[in-house]
Amino acid sequence: MPARAEIARNEAFFRAVNEGIAEASERFESEEAEFLCECGDDRCTHRIEVPLDEYERVRRSATRFVVKRGHVISEVEEVVQRRRRYAIVEKVDRVAARVVRRLNPRAREGTA
Repeated sequence: MPARAEIARNEAFFRAVNEGIAEASERFESEEAEFLCECGDDRCTHRIEVPLDEYERVRRSATRFVVKRGHVISEVEEVVQRRRRYAIVEKVDRVAARVVRRLNPRAREGTA
């Protein structure tokens, strides 16, 4: 298994890509979007349909991510909500939480 910081960097990368997807979807006035799974596996290519309002609620916290069900890495995160096709997880590992906060694209905008 990769180191905790590497897992967190992978998740932060997928989150950054998803930020662009959310922005484009909002411009086209979509109600949901197909996001990349934000799990820590850098080879993951799963996509998850998530309503945009729920994605925005998840993004209010720098330490929460949307992952495909079954992609939770219990060493660094715990499930805070389950949906039919995905789970919302929160970082519980201090190292991982620190990394994802530092790499949070919304922190630079003054949000999350």
